[in-house]
Amino acid sequence: QVQLVESGGGLVQAGGSLRLSCAASGRIVSSYDMGWFRQAPGKEREFVAAISWSEGFTDYADSMKGRFTISRDNAKNMVYLQMNRLKPEDTAVYYCAVTEVPYSHDEYQYDYWGQGTQVTVSS
Repeated sequence: QVQLVESGGGLVQAGGSLRLSCAASGRIVSSYDMGWFRQAPGKEREFVAAISWSEGFTDYADSMKGRFTISRDNAKNMVYLQMNRLKPEDTAVYYCAVTEVPYSHDEYQYDYWGQGTQVTVSS
């Protein structure tokens, strides 16, 4: 079992930045990938970014490249999502998740999820 707790969401103006954090606990295996997803009102949950727990290899949805950066701190069991140049369309609940499938963008291949943190970007 892995427990995930997200934090760092909030209200920000367009063009601003936020850093989301995900605290992981429990049985964290080095082969895991840690991912971020988001779900806007009335829309399906979509992949944002992922990072391999051991090597730190990163993967991004095309629309996030250049604005979002995923990172991790293995010593603290933390995963971060730095979001810059935020847009109103980035408004969503952001979720941290864990998968054993490398480079997966498929939410159904993620086994553990946090409760989510709300990000609201005003225009």
